[in-house]
Amino acid sequence: MTDQVDNWHKLARYDTNMQGELHANLLRNNGITVSLQPLSAIPGMNSGVVLWVEMSDLAQAQRILSGLEGDIDGEALLNTMSDAELGIVSETAINSTNSDNQGGNR
Repeated sequence: MTDQVDNWHKLARYDTNMQGELHANLLRNNGITVSLQPLSAIPGMNSGVVLWVEMSDLAQAQRILSGLEGDIDGEALLNTMSDAELGIVSETAINSTNSDNQGGNR
């Protein structure tokens, strides 16, 4: 990531924070650096968010988001994303990382 302020490009605006977070995570899982700008300074307000990406990632981010169908809502986006894209680890994967099976999630 660079420190240049003018290296960022506005990618998209979402009406809800959840939509913005889901799309940002999708981009991050594809190796794109994303910055989120809440549209309200009041914590907890669900007023929407703007996604910003570095100029070098702009074309790839636009391709990824254009691959989503139309005006997709948060629930529909969740249904299209895999567990890996959402960062969900299965119980099997959790247990396999604890080779001695002590102190794991049970």
